[in-house]
Amino acid sequence: MTTKIRPLAAGNWKMNGLSASIGEIKAIAQAAAQIGGADVLICPPATLIAAATAAASGRIAIGGQDCHAKASGAHTGDISAEQLKDAGATFVIVGHSERRADHGESDEVVRAKAEAALRAGLTVIVCVGETHLQREAGQTLAVVGGQLSGSLPHGATAKNMVIAYEPVWAIGTGLTPTPADVAEVHGFIRHELVDLMPGEGAAVRILYGGSVKPSNAAELMAVENVNGALVGGASLTAKDFLGIASVYK
Repeated sequence: MTTKIRPLAAGNWKMNGLSASIGEIKAIAQAAAQIGGADVLICPPATLIAAATAAASGRIAIGGQDCHAKASGAHTGDISAEQLKDAGATFVIVGHSERRADHGESDEVVRAKAEAALRAGLTVIVCVGETHLQREAGQTLAVVGGQLSGSLPHGATAKNMVIAYEPVWAIGTGLTPTPADVAEVHGFIRHELVDLMPGEGAAVRILYGGSVKPSNAAELMAVENVNGALVGGASLTAKDFLGIASVYK
């Protein structure tokens, strides 16, 4: 594990969770003191952010899963970064592969959302990652590099931005890159960040996401330039998520 950068164990609940799920937030928050080596974050659906913030009692961070680029306006069904912050969020995810694929979000759109997050005072998690076809074609680094340079918000620093590398083909499939694969991409991202963000890039947290579970967390989190995890399905229960986060006890 990288020791110079404080890791982040983050959970993305996606479109899962009802009011009864707040019990899982409480359980994670109560155990957070045992995860002394990392910050802990859960991003529930927007409907639960206020309740999750209350349940967390400041022991863990709560974040949103997406935001609109505008602060307000006629955008039915959308939520602004300011509204997320008002509900209690301190982080927001942008550019997740499911947003890029399902909603056709371009790097330009992702960048605008990331800048909105910074405008509202949120820490932004910018996601990048390649599809299986792109990996098979040897395009992984080109795709990730393009997404990175195209999505980085103006004004980003190591304190207000996190990068999450999520190979699309490993999300929810049970397939996981080898530690060597992860090391190659994370090393590349670090190199790019140093070039793109002079004086800041070396300290930006880079999370790995993609079928992270308790059984493989220790191996993946030990890879150089992996500064934590963005966890999907395994973050829905306190038991599984804490099994991953406990790597940083």
